[in-house]
Amino acid sequence: MTESILAGKRFVSPETVVSHFHVREGDSVADYGAGAGFYVQLLSKKVGQTGTVYACEIQKELVERIGTITRTNGIHNVRPLWCDVEMEKGSKIPDGVIDIGLLINTLFQLQEKEIALREIARTIRSGGKLYVVEWSDSFGGLGPQPSEIISLQQTQALCEGCGFIYENEFDAGDHHYGVSFRKI
Repeated sequence: MTESILAGKRFVSPETVVSHFHVREGDSVADYGAGAGFYVQLLSKKVGQTGTVYACEIQKELVERIGTITRTNGIHNVRPLWCDVEMEKGSKIPDGVIDIGLLINTLFQLQEKEIALREIARTIRSGGKLYVVEWSDSFGGLGPQPSEIISLQQTQALCEGCGFIYENEFDAGDHHYGVSFRKI
């Protein structure tokens, strides 16, 4: 397990977090709020040649960066999408095609959380999974301001209100929580 230790606190690496997602060969995975693409290469390997990774991001320059990384590394199963999950059909992903959705360090940034979660739910197939990793506190200027923290209970209520059923929590480091949901 690769972890980063900062001031005695444990920040879990992408490899460790991805191990909780149970991604299989052939899965369709969407990373809603892919950012700079920290998880894209790992997910690409897990879904294999028969799967697809949708890297959804609202910042065009980051979408272009992910596209450059995947082309440079000969990765053909990643679809960088310039999109806005805070709009109906804004993800540009068809209805019910996603096996596993990821929302990593993104929920606190969304202004329209319910709209975004309904859009994400639209894209995930019935029985599919949504994994949320979110900041549990504000740490030394990293992550959200204390007033922007979304608690595990708030996340659970939001997701359950948008068509998901709580399944379990998983270790996501000392400053994050991880929680999985199943689409109804």
